[in-house]
Amino acid sequence: MFTPVQFFLVALAALAAGAVNAIAGGGTLITFPMLTFLGMPAVSANVTNTVALSPGYFGGTLAQLDDLRGQGKRLWLIIPAGVVGGIIGGYLLLQTGEKIFKELVPYLILLASLLLAIQEPARVWLTKRMTSGQDANLEKWTWFPLGLASVYGGYFGAGLGVMLLSALGLTLNDDLTRLNALKQAVSFSVNTAAAVFFIFSGKVVWSAALVMAAGALVGGAMGGRLAGRIRPSTLRWTVVVIGVIISIIYFVRG
Repeated sequence: MFTPVQFFLVALAALAAGAVNAIAGGGTLITFPMLTFLGMPAVSANVTNTVALSPGYFGGTLAQLDDLRGQGKRLWLIIPAGVVGGIIGGYLLLQTGEKIFKELVPYLILLASLLLAIQEPARVWLTKRMTSGQDANLEKWTWFPLGLASVYGGYFGAGLGVMLLSALGLTLNDDLTRLNALKQAVSFSVNTAAAVFFIFSGKVVWSAALVMAAGALVGGAMGGRLAGRIRPSTLRWTVVVIGVIISIIYFVRG
């Protein structure tokens, strides 16, 4: 059980994560390290983090409903892939021993930091790819790269948005706004599937999850209001630097 001070730190981290996710992405790089710093086992921290932050993806999906209109056929193709991938990733996480997962953590945080760092170049690449056109027959294979990305999302999740957007760009020819809406819907399906799976795992620290969920929702609302005042790139690189520093600390601590 956390102390009142520890609950305050968890709430503060979730508040920051919600705001960061609303503006630039990468909030997991704040909340997950905080939970492990406070002594929560790495697997439980990851499971609790997924359950706590998953409601925020619902709000993001609702905000882009207009851009999802007319994409029903695509959703029927890719949402199941996201759900199955999320469950597989969650299952693999629960099968990973605490010691092994703890050893993987610095590498996962570095990977997430790298994904966040290449977010803008990935958008530029996608924009160029959209204008160049491609074989429409590739669309039926969208589930494959998306499913692989979703497995990662169910296992760890940080940086999933960049991975999903790149996966969508491999096979779909559409404007970036509509692809981003699809990415949001798939992110919601992946995290929800993993979260529902985790609920029955016995690994969720519910007291922390509820505090984090409330903090993330408030932070998301704050981030939405601050979005026009803070440059996403500045915030993104700040989170990247924090992620790299945290991964180094994990490497040193072993």
